[in-house]
Amino acid sequence: MSVTPLSSLRIELSRRGLHGFIVPRADEHLGEYVPASAERLAWLTGFTGSAGLAIVLADKAAVFTDGRYVLQLADQTDPALWERLHVTDNPPETWIAANAPKGAKIGFDPWLVSEDGLARYTKAGLAMIPVDTNPVDTVWTSRPSASQAEATPHPLTLAGRSSEEKRQDIATLLKQAGQDTAVLTDPASVAWLFNIRGGDVPFTPFALGFALAHADGGAELFIDPVKLPEPTRAWLGNGVSIANRAALPAALDRLAGKTVRVDPAGAPVWFSQRLKEAGAKIAAAPDPCLLPKAKKNPVEQAGARAAHARDAVAMCRFLHWLSQIGPANTETEMSAANRLLACREAIDGFRGESFPAISGAGEHGAIIHYRVTEETNRPIKPNEVYLIDSGAQYPDGTTDITRTVWTGPDAAPAAVKDHVTRVMKGHIAIASLVFPEGVGGAHIDSFARRALWQAGIDYDHGTGHGVGSYLSVHEGPVGISRLARPVPIGAGMILSNEPGYYLPGHYGIRLENLLLVQPAEMPDTKRPFLRFETLTLAPFDRHLLDPALLDPWELDWLNAYHARVLAEVGPHLDPAARVWLNTACARIGA
Repeated sequence: MSVTPLSSLRIELSRRGLHGFIVPRADEHLGEYVPASAERLAWLTGFTGSAGLAIVLADKAAVFTDGRYVLQLADQTDPALWERLHVTDNPPETWIAANAPKGAKIGFDPWLVSEDGLARYTKAGLAMIPVDTNPVDTVWTSRPSASQAEATPHPLTLAGRSSEEKRQDIATLLKQAGQDTAVLTDPASVAWLFNIRGGDVPFTPFALGFALAHADGGAELFIDPVKLPEPTRAWLGNGVSIANRAALPAALDRLAGKTVRVDPAGAPVWFSQRLKEAGAKIAAAPDPCLLPKAKKNPVEQAGARAAHARDAVAMCRFLHWLSQIGPANTETEMSAANRLLACREAIDGFRGESFPAISGAGEHGAIIHYRVTEETNRPIKPNEVYLIDSGAQYPDGTTDITRTVWTGPDAAPAAVKDHVTRVMKGHIAIASLVFPEGVGGAHIDSFARRALWQAGIDYDHGTGHGVGSYLSVHEGPVGISRLARPVPIGAGMILSNEPGYYLPGHYGIRLENLLLVQPAEMPDTKRPFLRFETLTLAPFDRHLLDPALLDPWELDWLNAYHARVLAEVGPHLDPAARVWLNTACARIGA
């Protein structure tokens, strides 16, 4: 029998007296984007999606993901070793209860599971055993070293507010709640609060570390000191003490008798366990930085507009190129993604992609978060649907855009145009929505699905996610989804608008812009209302739209949007691309 990562792990579990072990796709910060040294799930299973979980028992193993990755999961994992399951349809705790021996000891790493996450298993009656050293790390002999990328200042011209101002706001919030300290484990919160950025994970400018924010306005930052060159230390100032992560246990012990705020959904359970052992009182509450970080200040809003304006030039140059090569059968998914990257690399301020581009031709587009590899790369053929979902990081903003294109030269089939137009109707419904303050993402999600539901079809992902300011392309706490947290949408937030439809084995459709939440000027209302400002500027493919399915007001919205794209992007394109954009943005319908 050949030695595999799975068999090696089972040997180690047996040595430790464990009947099973949980391997999340997370690092110690429980985020979506993790460093290479924390890609345990990918090493163990081969699955590289950004959301997943594996459970290993002595004689069975399963790997779970959500609707975005079920097709990718099937492609990347060995069915002889793994059951491949939808995490909602087959909850992991239920699978363990059904497959593990009665009274089985199930190991978990307390740095990789939140308190809420652990509760799912304990409520199912499972005996959960914390480990001091992750057994995956013990058998992963080729594990990469941790990053030591330098953290750099994020200047006030981009941040808009000083770290001291932000820390005072958090201090006021803690005082009002009767709390002494907040534990910060989300690297986006650390980056936002201290106005620093880093290079520890791909695609997202994080400097990985932890922090304690105190009610007196002081703060402690726990980060590898090698990441902090002298200019960054000076930037942090005297109000921030700096120590290595190894100093965390002692720092928590000093909070004995204090009331400490810990996010039960976002922080590793290790923190609450250690604080309880130290004699601190736990106040279970969300990370206090989440909402103020999500509500972009005027400087950040202006930066987002500027970043999207520059990114639009790159996107339109790419779409012009794609219009020329689409019918030619000369390019592949990978070469197209590389072309778009090259277009962005020519843009001022480009710092990198905000996630790996999803470049899916034909049936690959139906894999919601498909990632092209050398093994899966295929030609972009004439007369098929091609989906390109991509984004960029700029110092003044983060972008994310999806366009679905017909490669031609023949006309798209009527059924395809019907599906795309229904997705377009959902996109317009969200983009044009006006709604009262207090409304959450779950309340408006169905607007994007109405035209699809009328045809008996749907999509298995949320309609929108938050986006950071030169931070994570997926930012909480607000999203547009049936499963979204009950957090009201607020002015200053940036959300994606990305309804879709996916026909497995044939094609995928997604139309995505980013939206900035703004106050709506409605003087006759008795309560404040909000609206969306569209940030993303690139034409939708008219070859995939059926104007007869669009209501007059929807055509008005689409034509006004295209007129804006032409006016704002056109002057920055070369003559040939400008001619193409004139046609791409020409008026649709009567």
